[in-house]
Amino acid sequence: MVANKASELPDWVRYGVFWQVYPLGFCGADIRPQGPREFRGRGLDALIPWLPYVRDLGASGLLLGPIFESATHGYDTLDHMHVDVRLGGDAAFDRLAEACRGMGMSIILDGVFNHVSRRHPAVQAALDEAACTLPPAENPWHGLVKTTTGADGAPTLDVFEGHGDLVDLDHGSDETVAYVTRVMNHWLDRGTSGWRLDAAYAVPTGFWAKVLPQVKAAHPYTWIFGEVIHGDYPRIALESTMDSITQYELWKSIRHALETDNFFELDWNLTRHNAFLGTFIPQTFIGNHDVTRIASEIGPKKAALALAVLMTVGGVPSIYYGDEQGYVGVKEQRFGGDDDVRPKFPDSPEQLSKLGEPVYRLHQALIALRRRNPWLQDARVEKDVLENKRYVYRAVAADGNTHIRVELSVEDEPTFTIVDADGRVMYRY
Repeated sequence: MVANKASELPDWVRYGVFWQVYPLGFCGADIRPQGPREFRGRGLDALIPWLPYVRDLGASGLLLGPIFESATHGYDTLDHMHVDVRLGGDAAFDRLAEACRGMGMSIILDGVFNHVSRRHPAVQAALDEAACTLPPAENPWHGLVKTTTGADGAPTLDVFEGHGDLVDLDHGSDETVAYVTRVMNHWLDRGTSGWRLDAAYAVPTGFWAKVLPQVKAAHPYTWIFGEVIHGDYPRIALESTMDSITQYELWKSIRHALETDNFFELDWNLTRHNAFLGTFIPQTFIGNHDVTRIASEIGPKKAALALAVLMTVGGVPSIYYGDEQGYVGVKEQRFGGDDDVRPKFPDSPEQLSKLGEPVYRLHQALIALRRRNPWLQDARVEKDVLENKRYVYRAVAADGNTHIRVELSVEDEPTFTIVDADGRVMYRY
């Protein structure tokens, strides 16, 4: 019998399916302000009319992109302790948190703790300290940003993946450990339930191992997962003490297998996925704020099969806002290339096009299936039939006492069927 890692999670995660939103886009904020950053009448309050829609979808909470004061897109933080003025400020967060509590929904925040904006006050303070114009004892940000001496003798900064406007924090510093711990606890105290750690792969696991146990000691029912693109997921999870890791390998194999009509790739990755479940319950998805929309990548009919896989294999799944309506959008490698996949949403669900209703109903049905069978969160996959264009697998409960059978086919039209252990059809597409 395999370990049941799902039983170690708080109930709000064990039964959770999350609606991921990029708030600055959703609310129609000015992502690249040329002048002062301003509130334009739609902030986090704009999410409140959508909570019944999220509930009816079957999601149990919101997975929010960055909401803190930032220079542009949210990942260039200016102040971790305050909500961006473009999103309505701290009071708007409090109203959203209260509305979520009233509907039994949780909020997970995006913690950008690898880097900050070059305009963050800690950056200039570090440069002033290196230039000996600011004594360390008078620097309130001492230790957060590290400088080195360049060839010309001037102080230089480490930046994130070549982005000159994104300056790395000093993760070897006790001050940074204390700062990140303080930020995480502050927002957990204020009403959030968990954290996504942005670019967690770029931060030494030893840093997280110092921060996260302190956070968990103060908030034992929180859930914290890290953005990790590739690497040794189990080792990273264990060394960092993160609860979970983003399952980019599964995301990629689902898309590519359906794009190329090659289920062998998906089966191989689900075998790896089985192994991960012995160490942690991955955070799973088929769409997010950083990638081309699933419907644009493989078409709407195959996107339905991708959703069926997401909802019938182990993990804590999220749905990216708009995917449940069949939205399309292509991410491009250029300035502003994320805009197409981070759209503004209408003021209310009533303003949505009726064209998205069939996709919404499909999401409702499959999310409901999953939530009726919470054992799927750490179910292992066992293949019954594996061919290029046809794949049949069983998702088996960790205790071995029950299973469902999933039949996927792209032989003619993309189709799938899900049946229970007694052979009854649970859903057919």
